[in-house]
Formats: sequence, C-alpha cells, structure tokens
Amino acid sequence: MRFEDILGLQHLKNHLVSSVQNNRVAHAQLFTGSIGSGTLPMAIAFARTLMIQYSSPSKGDRISRSFDQLTHPDLHFVYPINTTSSSSKKPNSLDFIYEWRSFVSQNPYQSLYDWYQKVGIEKKQGNINVDEAAHIVKLLSLKSFEGGPKVMIIWCADKMNSAASNKLLKLIEEPPNNTYFILITDSPEDILQTIRSRCQRLDFPPIGEADIIKGLVSKFDITESEALKIAYQADGSFSKALHLVEHNSDDELFEEWFITWVRSAFRAKGNKHVLTDLLDWSDQLSKETRETQKRFLNYCIQFFRQALLSNYKVDSLVYLSPYNANFKFNKFSEFISGSNITDIFKVLEDAIFHVERNGNGKVIFSDLSFQLTRLLHKK
Repeated sequence: MRFEDILGLQHLKNHLVSSVQNNRVAHAQLFTGSIGSGTLPMAIAFARTLMIQYSSPSKGDRISRSFDQLTHPDLHFVYPINTTSSSSKKPNSLDFIYEWRSFVSQNPYQSLYDWYQKVGIEKKQGNINVDEAAHIVKLLSLKSFEGGPKVMIIWCADKMNSAASNKLLKLIEEPPNNTYFILITDSPEDILQTIRSRCQRLDFPPIGEADIIKGLVSKFDITESEALKIAYQADGSFSKALHLVEHNSDDELFEEWFITWVRSAFRAKGNKHVLTDLLDWSDQLSKETRETQKRFLNYCIQFFRQALLSNYKVDSLVYLSPYNANFKFNKFSEFISGSNITDIFKVLEDAIFHVERNGNGKVIFSDLSFQLTRLLHKK
C-alpha cells in the first residue's frame, strides 16, 4: 500500500510525508476516522515511508517488496480477535496473520464486521485483551530485524479492554528507541483517555464523492453516472461504496425490517393489539448478531436522515430509492421533521450504545419501538 493508492486525503498525505522528511514523527499516533475513510491503508503507506526513510538506501527495494505482501519483519499488526474452531483457547493476532494479509490485500477499506466474517467470528465480539498486550510488550522489546524502525499498527484500538490498555500505557508513553505506534479507530472516545492524551491525533474526513467515483470507475466496469449514484449513497465511505457496487449489501433486508417496524409503530398508537407486532419484531432483531444489530441501527439513522431531507425538499441530497415499491417514501418523510429528528437520532444512538455493551437485545429493541411510536406522532 502506497500513498498514491489511497483515495483523496492529499492534505493528510502531505502532512505525513513532511513529518518523515523533517524527522518530526510522533512515536504514538492516533488515526481517527469512520469506516471506509482510509485510516488503515494510510497507516500502512506511512509505515512504508517511515521504514524506507529511516533505513539504509540499499534496503529500499527489499522493504518496498515486503510491504507489498505485508511481510516486513518489523511491521506488526494487532486487531480484534476471538476463538474459532481451529484456534487455540488463547489466540493472539499472530495466529490470524495469513487471514489478515489476505483481508487487507483484498481491500484495506473493509469494516470490522467484514473482518469478523473473514475469520468466522461474526457471531462473537472480537477484542484486544491483556494477553495480546503482553505479547506486544515482548515483541517490541526485541531488536529490529532490519536495524531500522519498528512499527506497531493497532487496528480498531477501541476494542482494547481496560487490562490491555493499562498494560500498554507505559509502553506507548515511552516506547523503545526507533519504535512507533499507530492506533486506528472510528470511536476514539472508547479508548482510554490516558492513552489518547499520549498520542498525536490525526482526524480523517469522509472521502469526497469525486474520489469515490474515481476509485469505482478505475476498479469496476461502470459509467461515471452509475458511480455518482453509488457515491451519493456511500456517505463518504469507500467500503460502503464497494459493497453497493458488488450488490452484497444488506440494505434490502434492512429495508424490509425497517418498513415492518415503522408500519407497526404507526398503527400502534391507540391500538394496544399492535404492540404484539412490535414485540415480535423486537424478538426477531434480538436473535441477530450484535454487529448486525448495530449495522441495522446505523441504517435506520441514514433512512431517517434521508426522510428529513426529502421532507424539506433538499432533493439534490436525497439518494434513497426504496426497493419496496409499495412503501411511499414521500408520505413517510412528512412525519420526519425538526420537531422529532433529534429525539429519533438520540434513541437510535442510545440503542447502539447498549448493544455495544452487551445489553439484552429484546429489551433494547422493545424500548426503542415504544419510543419510536411516540416520536413518529409528535406534532
């Protein structure tokens, strides 16, 4: 992964290259950005530049080739994992390194859920635990294989539990000489505050529509107009754009769940018999994996946002076109306005918060349904 392979973000590339050339690289950096914004490919490209710059010129070509395959011995990765049928009872990231290299080489813009699917733990929650942290401490205490820098990239660093965070705190604050940490996250607030304060933070904006269009046209046999429509829906995420163009998104299923939900919520006011439908719906959602629940709730946020834009006639920003021809999107959007959108977003974000913290799914979605019933009828 090279800087020229990354979509957009030229100002960040210039900043990182300049920091290397001027020998002003922070030993601990925090790359924050939403899924598909390019944090991981940027971290790998930065590590490549760092290795080449701070190693002898004769090693440049060899370093570059090893980075193409992600096999450089001084480039280390840590990422959320869990046990699988073929893993040990206490696995670490190194046990999944072949899957990781394949995953990143295929598409470095993929999401955490894509990674869980890759290694077969989509029904579990991955994490970075204290055993992994101990392995990091041991690994970075060794001498550099090439005699140059060592780089540790921690992907989804917000998945570090408290014990792991405390174990790494001192090492991140005072790493061994010529050792660099790059922490990557889309939820910086979930990282221990004392770790955040010891990192130089770099915020990644959503990828521009023009860059997404350029990336799609170069990767797929589609027209610019088709790529433009996908770019509108991608919401600044190249990962989502790839899912959409490959037709492997769950949006159609999520739409079906959403329509069933809001129709029941509309009918529930003054009709206690319909509450059974909402409870059945909540029970159905509670049986899905937590990652699926979170992705559905984020889909709902996008659906309500599109309805709000439609209601206020901002048609140039409305890309949503329901698969279900019987669902009257324009009629539905009339019920979404400034009077209730803030509250709707809040209850959805609260639901995501409780799902992430292993709350009871049936309770979470039942409570969400009852609140939605009230908010949809708010004057």
